[in-house]
Amino acid sequence: MKSIDTYDFSGRRAIIRVDFNVPLDANFNVSDSTRIRAAVPTIKKVLAGGGSVILMSHLGRPKKNNEEKYSLSHIVSEVEKLIGTKVAFAGDSMGDKAAEMAAALKPGEVMMLENLRFYAEEEGKPRGLADDATDEEKAAAKKEVKASQKEFTKRLASYADTYVNDAFGTAHRAHASTALIADYFPSDKMFGYVMENELKAIDGVMENPGRPFMAILGGAKVSSKIVIIEKLMEKVDSLIIAGGMTYTFAAAQGMDVGDSMNEVDMHPLALQIIETAKKKGVTLYFSPDALCGDAFSPEANTLECAVNAIPKGWEGMDIGTGGKKLFVDAIKDQKTIMWNGPVGVFEFDKFASGTRVVAEAIVEATSRGAFSLIGGGDSVAAINKFGLADKVSYNSTGGGALLEYIEGKELPGVAAIRK
Repeated sequence: MKSIDTYDFSGRRAIIRVDFNVPLDANFNVSDSTRIRAAVPTIKKVLAGGGSVILMSHLGRPKKNNEEKYSLSHIVSEVEKLIGTKVAFAGDSMGDKAAEMAAALKPGEVMMLENLRFYAEEEGKPRGLADDATDEEKAAAKKEVKASQKEFTKRLASYADTYVNDAFGTAHRAHASTALIADYFPSDKMFGYVMENELKAIDGVMENPGRPFMAILGGAKVSSKIVIIEKLMEKVDSLIIAGGMTYTFAAAQGMDVGDSMNEVDMHPLALQIIETAKKKGVTLYFSPDALCGDAFSPEANTLECAVNAIPKGWEGMDIGTGGKKLFVDAIKDQKTIMWNGPVGVFEFDKFASGTRVVAEAIVEATSRGAFSLIGGGDSVAAINKFGLADKVSYNSTGGGALLEYIEGKELPGVAAIRK
């Protein structure tokens, strides 16, 4: 496996899979450029080494080709601003124009392909099937798109001399641009700095953490976090469980959680997790109180009460005063902290203070020598919202990829470079 630090890019065209799946506002302006900024060092490394760059990414989840709101044309100006170089936009990924532009690239130049997900071949999934399509029709459509996926991948590879995967956020997808294309560059494929740093940070946290090691898991559903909870139980000294998951655990123990999020089918599993933690000596923290709303709305009326006595018609939407104190006191003496998922509905200002307090406590612990890894789109969005992103050790660009890597799964985008 080649290293981006030692590879000679002189006169070579590098096709870089970046993760520019960034949020856009109503006017299609980039509202959070974190992922673009993360890729800048890799792009500049290639250019400084005398190479040229072909950027490829997806944006959103288009259901058909050429949906204007998902065009990467909207982000070209932001990319140009951040890398300080003009970016030529191809307008497609498979047409003659893209091929001609790639062939004409000179050292120091950058071009960008159109949204890869405008093509069914990127994901290898058929589109346009009727709702009443038969199993035979679905199988035939899948076979067809898989057959054309090879040509799609070969075409992308033909544009360049070198392949760089710098898209950790999509590394868990076995897509054409993240896994299949690497086979066309057996001796000229490598990770970019985002991928290198992500793997190094996560491996460090999971394999050789400073002690004590705490994980903070927020988010709505226990069902979406069960595997990572079980995995972390083997690694951490303590675990904060917050967000909507709080109320499933509370209800499983017979508490009255009002109209809060409550996965009844997860109750046995929640109780099992509590017992497992006791056996393994892992300290579990739950907020004893909640800041509730009478509607899931930024304008909701609020009520603070104990988690075990939330009135009917009210739902827990943030941790309360006692939870803030408990969590801050638990966080401050940690040496390794991994945070995935907000502790409340931080998007609504009325219910953002709990997540802010946790973020500030992590920053404080970091300033005293702790290593802090912030992962998952919502956690990164929260710490950006509070202006604290540069005060923690590492912000992961991965959501699903981070969770799957921690769970011990082999990520196709990683395996394709390493093999």
